[in-house]
Formats: sequence, C-alpha cells, structure tokens
Amino acid sequence: MTMIELPFRATTEQACDWLAQQTGTQWTLARMIESGLTPYVWLDYDADYPALFGDANGGYPAPIFFEGDTQRLAAGSEDVLITITKDVYKIVTKLKPPGFRRSLHELRFLKKDLERLVSKLKREAEPKVANIELAKESQSGISKEQVLIAFASLVKIDLDQALSSGGGIFGDEGARVKGSAKRAKNKAAWNPITLALGLNDVYRVPVSHLKRVFNTYEFLQEWTTEWNHSLALLGK
Repeated sequence: MTMIELPFRATTEQACDWLAQQTGTQWTLARMIESGLTPYVWLDYDADYPALFGDANGGYPAPIFFEGDTQRLAAGSEDVLITITKDVYKIVTKLKPPGFRRSLHELRFLKKDLERLVSKLKREAEPKVANIELAKESQSGISKEQVLIAFASLVKIDLDQALSSGGGIFGDEGARVKGSAKRAKNKAAWNPITLALGLNDVYRVPVSHLKRVFNTYEFLQEWTTEWNHSLALLGK
C-alpha cells in the first residue's frame, strides 16, 4: 500500500485518508473535531480588520476553536462560520457579527497536530501491564505553573490565588497531591484529573474544553488515558 504523504496543511480529505491509513479506522470531519483537532482557514488580508492581521498583510491561517463554531462543523454544516478566532499574534479575538463564512473545502489541519493525535492513539492502544501501584493514590502531579498554563483561561476566578491560598481548591487536599504541601511552596503538585473534574463540577467548565486541554499540552499527555477512563466511569 502506498503511504500517504501529509502536506504541512492538509485538507479534510487528506487528513481523513491519512488517519484511516494510520489507525485502520474510518475518519470524518466530526471525528477529527471530537478528537481535539483544530481546523484552520486561511484568511486573506481584510482592511476592515487591521488589528486581526497585524503585520501579516498577505493573510494568515486562523484557527477555529470556539465550541459553537466547531460543534456546527461537527454537526454537518454546509459551510464554515467563524465567530471567534485568534489574531496573527495568537490573541483570542471576537469577530464582528455575523463573523466570517468560508467554504468547507478551505478547512486545513496541521501536519504536526495530526501526527501528535496518531501518537497518542497508538500509546493508548498499547497493552497496559497490570500494576498494583495504580490502586494507590498517585504521588505525581503537575506544577502550579503548568496548572495555570492549562486551566487558568477556562475559569473566571483567580486560579493563581486559589492555588496559593493553602487549600486544595475543592476541600482538604482536593486537587493537590497528598503530601506535596509539606514540600517547599514552589514544589507542590496538583492532580490535573481531580482539578479538571472539580472545575467542571464547581465552575461548570464544559467537558469539551477540558478534553481539548488534555489533547493540547504535552505535559498532560501521560494523564490522558486516566482522564478518558474517569470520564467513561462518570458517563461524560
């Protein structure tokens, strides 16, 4: 079988064909979006949006990540509607109504994102060796800086202050790894799964946003399998 070569920015058809070859299963636009992939659309320079383009007077690839926009695509819309995107400097920008409309054939997926997804799927498919230590509370976690990078933008509270207040955010130790508070203040560790579930339960952060976080940051990749298992147990 001839191996499909992925371009730097793949069309929906190219991305689905490549993923199918790599995984042995069928892929669609909806499945790619549900798996956390971000579609892009090239925006030619528009004089009505000078701040959006900055110095990129020829245009730039704009990401489609807003849940309303991606859900519309996953549901089988006949075109692309972008109401919120990031400008050329990667700053989130809300577009003036009604937003930008583009044709479905203009969607593109980044090669690096597709390769990262396949790597993650292959890791998850590897046989897991039974380990009695899994029954014990995890003594590893992520740092405060990593917590803020991944989750601070999802909530309206001052997450930095909440982490520094001495509590575990969600009562007692909460999301903080048990025993880590006894270390130096900058050495405390946080369980990202407990934290994410708490943010969903207490602050109503959508599960879809939290899934995207676990699919985005490399320091959360080792937690992805356990995160998905937790969601399955909770029926989310």
